[in-house]
Amino acid sequence: MEMASFLAGERWSDRPACTHRLLSTLARLVNDNTPDDDRQLLAPLIPSVIGLQSEDPGWDAVIARGAAASALPIAAESRQRALAVGLITCGRMFDQLDGRPRGTIDQQTAGAIARVPLAWAWAQRFAGGQETASVKAFRQHAAPRIVLTAVAGITEACISDPAARLRALLQGAIDDCTALASRPSGSARPQVLVAVD
Repeated sequence: MEMASFLAGERWSDRPACTHRLLSTLARLVNDNTPDDDRQLLAPLIPSVIGLQSEDPGWDAVIARGAAASALPIAAESRQRALAVGLITCGRMFDQLDGRPRGTIDQQTAGAIARVPLAWAWAQRFAGGQETASVKAFRQHAAPRIVLTAVAGITEACISDPAARLRALLQGAIDDCTALASRPSGSARPQVLVAVD
C-alpha cells in the first residue's frame, strides 16, 4: 500500500486515499502474513488497487463476504464459527442495502456454507435473535473484523500453500471492486441468489 500511495502521487502511507479503506486493510494483512520469499508475487497487484475507491457501504460487504467465504472451508473450527457469523452479518447488510428479504443467501455464501454445515448451524443459532448492525458499525467494526479473522484463518490453516490462498483472496477482492467501480451509478449489485434449507 505504501508503493500504491507513491505511484498515485500521494504522501508515503500504508493507507492511501486512492484505495478503499477495507481493501487497503486486506492488502496490508495479506502482505504482512505472506512469507518474504512469496511477497514479490504481490507486487504486480499494486497498480490495480490505485483508484479503487468508493463510499458505497456495499463495497465493504462485498470485500468482507469474499474474505469470509474464502477462509471458511479451510479454517479451524473455532474460526469457522466466527466466519459463518460474519457471512450472516454480511448477508444482513446486503438485505438492508439492497432491500432483499431477510435471510437471502447469495451463491458465494451458499458455496462456502455447504462445506461446513455444523459451523453454519451454530452461527444461525448464535446470530438468530441479533439485530442487524448499522451501516456505520458494519463499516467501522464488523467488516474489518471479518477480514482480519479470514486472513488469520487462512494463514493458520493446514493447507499446502496459504500464501497462494491469501494472494488469490486479494486478487478476488480487487476484481470484485473493479467490477463494482465499473457499474453505472445507482445500479444494483449483481448477485446470484439461491435457496438454502
